[in-house]
Amino acid sequence: MKVPDHRLCVYCGSSDGRNPDYAATARTLGAAMAKAGIGLVYGGGSIGLMGEVARAVLAGGGHVTGIIPEFLVSRERMLDEVHELIVTRNMHERKMAMFERATGFVALPGGLGTLEELAEIVTWAQLKQHARPIILCNAEGFWDGLLELITHMREEGFIRRELEVALDVAKGADAVIPAYLDRREKTRDVAPVDVIKDRM
Repeated sequence: MKVPDHRLCVYCGSSDGRNPDYAATARTLGAAMAKAGIGLVYGGGSIGLMGEVARAVLAGGGHVTGIIPEFLVSRERMLDEVHELIVTRNMHERKMAMFERATGFVALPGGLGTLEELAEIVTWAQLKQHARPIILCNAEGFWDGLLELITHMREEGFIRRELEVALDVAKGADAVIPAYLDRREKTRDVAPVDVIKDRM
């Protein structure tokens, strides 16, 4: 299957979470990505929200790339049905492989790993290392606390104007694809720096 031009890296939990709407959001996003011809780049597991979004993309006929470190192959039950499966030596290689293959990034609900991945990709954008869209899917207000914290950081002078957070917020899965395409259109004439790989 041909790798699509648009590929969203989705950061999300390896658990379903307490609220069943989180899994429904993951499935809705996966179906919308497949319908729009947007490929999925994700953590490679078959459990939790990771498995939900990946299976939804596959069910819709979309392309899926799974990237998982060796030590998580059994723990997160690697999903073998994906079109491209990459096993890395460690988490650092995994994150770089995900970055290299993505044209945009989305964060669904998740735990500390999801938060860490989101914070890193946002920081790279702050430092002008890439100009790819970053969408926060705030399903059921899951990320309200983070958004409040970012506002607090800004008010306290730790996020300066020249280092503004490049983050679009979507209230639900249905708003993610329009937000991604809108941001891509706005940044189309802005050549991404994308020099992270050369510095790692």
